Amino acid sequence: MDFSFGEDHVLVRDLAREILARETTPERLKALEAQGAEHSPALWSQLAAANLLGIAVPEALGGMGLSLLELCALLQEIGRAVAPVPVLASLALAGLPLARAGTPAQRERWLPALARGELILTAALVDAGSADPAAPATRARREGSRFVLTGEKRGVPVACAAQLVLVPAASDAGPRIFLVDPRAPGVRVERRLISGRRPTFELFLADAPAQDVLGDEDADASELLRWLHDVALVALAATQLGVSERALEITADYVKQRVQFGAPIGSFPAVQHRCADAWIDLEALRWTTWRAAWKLARGEDAHREALVAKFWAAEAGSRIATATQHLHGGMGVDLDYPIHRYFLWSKALELEQGGGTKQLVRLGRDLARTGPQELR
Repeated sequence: MDFSFGEDHVLVRDLAREILARETTPERLKALEAQGAEHSPALWSQLAAANLLGIAVPEALGGMGLSLLELCALLQEIGRAVAPVPVLASLALAGLPLARAGTPAQRERWLPALARGELILTAALVDAGSADPAAPATRARREGSRFVLTGEKRGVPVACAAQLVLVPAASDAGPRIFLVDPRAPGVRVERRLISGRRPTFELFLADAPAQDVLGDEDADASELLRWLHDVALVALAATQLGVSERALEITADYVKQRVQFGAPIGSFPAVQHRCADAWIDLEALRWTTWRAAWKLARGEDAHREALVAKFWAAEAGSRIATATQHLHGGMGVDLDYPIHRYFLWSKALELEQGGGTKQLVRLGRDLARTGPQELR
């Protein structure tokens, strides 16, 4: 079997790596951090100019018309560069569902501007009152010709900069995804600073007006929400893959050069064993991520594969982050040296949409409900 990537995938990967290597040097990242900037508008514009923000936008709307597989290639490169741009939130969490389920008017309004880098989108997928993605506790009720929403969402990325938030909520007719302006009356956005320096936000809705309902207002969005949750897990895993891959590369170079007791520490068996364990974890993360992304890109059910990929992103990502930080010794806590950024990003990605245990619980429940489908 041929497991090599296609031409589009390689093109996206190489183009993104070239731009990110130029725009995310340690000096530029350090300058952004000193300014307290939450993302880099300059880099966002560079990605838009290369049409990389239009990966999943249909060609008729100014995009590249590619799939989740190519988007994951971009996310892997974002992780490798620890690049402060909201690609995951705007493209994976909001752009893909708009392209998949939006009405022609909704796609025309939001997707061309997204591809041009003129706006930032996000989605509020973590409900404070429900752990089931298809059954949000946030409520929507009709008032005249519009819906108003009440509830609380947690861990909403880039909500302060977004022009639109996709908000799942339960209505009397079933779950729907609503398009909400985060600056509308009844919406309160609160900033939460996490250890990775990238803030996250809580969204409080008190009779907040929705601009619109994503897609057909009469269509139940349960399956769309389950698909979006799987996409979110795979997108996080692809980003973690890039973070872990580059952290291990930096560490391998370091242990070849760091001399102790008259020899490079990379020649010590204990160091070699630690690096080998990290490499095995990395390969497990790599292949579970690409299997899940491939199935989703083909339109197949990949719920279990997405859970497995996020499990490895959490567990393997955490072990790799700890090993690479540890093997750097004192250099690992030097903020002038880049490895600390990879550790902080990896720990944040570990917990987004739930850590490893949460994914195993979901996987176990699915197995108990439907049995081992893979053996049929």
